[in-house]
Parts: sequence; structure tokens; C-alpha cells
Amino acid sequence: MFNQRKFVKVLLYLAMVLVAIAIFAPFYWLIISSISTMSELLCTPPHWIPKHPTFDNYLNIFFPKTGVAKAAKIFMYTVRNSLIIAGGVTVISLILGSLAAYAFVRLVFPMRKQILISILATRMLPAISTMIPLYIIVTKFNLIDTKISLIILYFTFTIPYVIWIMTGFFRTIPSELEDAARIDGCSRLGSFLRIILPLSTPGLIATTVIAFMLAWDEFFFALIFTNTPNAKTVPVAITEFAGRHLIDYGGMCTGGVLASIPPVLLALIFYRFIVRGLTAGAVKG
Repeated sequence: MFNQRKFVKVLLYLAMVLVAIAIFAPFYWLIISSISTMSELLCTPPHWIPKHPTFDNYLNIFFPKTGVAKAAKIFMYTVRNSLIIAGGVTVISLILGSLAAYAFVRLVFPMRKQILISILATRMLPAISTMIPLYIIVTKFNLIDTKISLIILYFTFTIPYVIWIMTGFFRTIPSELEDAARIDGCSRLGSFLRIILPLSTPGLIATTVIAFMLAWDEFFFALIFTNTPNAKTVPVAITEFAGRHLIDYGGMCTGGVLASIPPVLLALIFYRFIVRGLTAGAVKG
């Protein structure tokens, strides 16, 4: 019996190691590629540790000089665009999504469950199926190649996730707390701001991180609706390291490393809140 338990434990540790390798190996190779020369990246067999590491790719992005590829010159502009767009989408989605989720949980109105399900069902539509009508609408309002258009478009697919996550979390908060506040003279909106939101801090943080990552990583809409550095985002800028005759693998990997920093930092900083927020909304209290 003891040997069997020990064998199972060894298998579990082995599985954990294999999963960890599968998760971290691509990111390790991304970092190694960003500090390797082109000759090392193209050699066979590949060098898992660069013999002549260089930070030229990072210097070309942070301090672009004459002769540097256009993708490297505009990369920091796209980072700024992504921060503005993802931040705007997150704030708007969190405000409107929290209010909508609260309404679904506390208010009674016809077809409440059906409407909630239909909101999530909109995410089952492939993005390509809505591209033509969206492009026509954005063109008519002269919003092509603007940050506003991307904020509006990204909002349409982040808001369903925000509503669903916050709905599950609000259900865990006893309604008696609001009733007590209402008896003391607090309005419904006041009880929402003073009672519900402070108790929902873990859920709000988890939802904020998820909404930010969804907007930060989006590629398809940004590719179709942007043409210049005025509104291009990081995912689109990374693809521009690949030209017609040459692919700058080092620059592309460097862009990937820089693009992964904000989501990774958010996940590391708010790790505990993310876990608490997602698990708290999973069970009805």
C-alpha cells in the first residue's frame, strides 16, 4: 500500500514537471530568441543558451536609430496605444458590467435568465461573421484607424465576460446586508456603492485583470481596423517584424517579451485576488 502511494506521488510530481515544462519552455525560448543573433537562431541544432547574447533588439526598440526597421521604431507607440485602449475598455466594461450584473442578481424582471444567457451566447459567434457589418458601421462614422473604434469594438466582447463573472460573485453576497442599509436610509445605488462593491473587491480585481488581458491580446479587430501607428496595437506591431523578403525573428521575439510583461505583472501582483474572485463566484453562498 505504501509503495503504491509512493508510486502515485511520483507520477503526480512527474506530471507536474511535464506540465511546467510545457508552459514555461515556449516563454524561455521567446526570451532566449530575443537576445540571440540571427545566425544563432537559424543554426541547426538550435542553441538553448546563446553563445553571444546581445541586447541590440531591445535597444532598437527603446532607442531606435537610423536604419532600424519600421516595426521597431513604432513599437513603443503601439505599446502606448494598447495601454490606452485596454485601460479604457477595462474601466468602461467594469463600470457598466458591474451595474448590469447587479441588476441581473437583485432586480426581478421578465426573461431575466434568458437575457443573461443570450449575452454570453453572443460570444459564440465567430468574429469573422461580424466583420463586414462592423466595418461598414465604423466607416460610416469615420472611426477607421482610431483608438475610439477599437475601444468600442473590444467592449462588445469583454462586457459579456464581466457580466457573467460579476453576476456569479454578487450572488454570494447576502441580500440582507443591502436590506439593512436600505432600512437605514441608503438608496439602492448607495447600497451598491457602499456595501456591494467593497465586499466584491476580489471579484472586481479578477474581472479587471481578465478584461485587460482580453483587450490587450486582441489581434483580429486591430489588424482590420487600423492602418497607421496612430491606433495600431502591440499584437499587430509584432507581426510587422515579418516582411516580404525577411523575417526579423529576434525583433519579433523581443516584441513578444515586452508585450507579455503587463499581463504577467498583473497576474503576479493580483494572483491571490484573482483566485479568490474566481472561486468565490463559482459557488452560490
